[in-house]
Amino acid sequence: MKEKLRTHIEKITALTDDEFEFVCKHFSSKKFKKHQFLIQKGDPVKHSFFVISGLLKLVYTDNESKEHVVSFAMEDWWESDYYAYFTQTEATMSLECLEDTEVLCFTLEDYKNLCAGSQKMQSFFLEKANFGFLGSQRRIISWMTSNSKARYENLLKQYPSLFQRVPKSLIASYLGVSRETLSRLTS
Repeated sequence: MKEKLRTHIEKITALTDDEFEFVCKHFSSKKFKKHQFLIQKGDPVKHSFFVISGLLKLVYTDNESKEHVVSFAMEDWWESDYYAYFTQTEATMSLECLEDTEVLCFTLEDYKNLCAGSQKMQSFFLEKANFGFLGSQRRIISWMTSNSKARYENLLKQYPSLFQRVPKSLIASYLGVSRETLSRLTS
């Protein structure tokens, strides 16, 4: 399982066996069942998660109890309510399993110790954060400049496997359209 983490890290920076052993000391593994929550709104956020297998959805629930899918996380992705994680405050979002899921998780303390003890890991996390920021900017710009059909086509092009694993109602929520609108877009 941790070999998947090593492969993931080494897409950005090579590690010696000793360096990887140091990295592994900061992670623990957990398994969750479909529909189980890793994070629930209002709870403290203790971990960030690296997905080994399975699929997660990060959801924000508004004041009218409407759920908005913020993101999906599949194998080889990182996910958490990062605002709450880094500020050590209560979750404003929920993270739920859409499939049985296995993750590696680490606390903020582990994250800080790992970055302090390894320049390579500090650089790795900086690069991951930068790409996450760029992805968020692209999504915001897409929302501001593209119609729902273009957003649908872009998501399908970027993540075709997502459409085989996620119910259309959740795809619709992620795209900010109704289930009916999504049906029209796919026909």
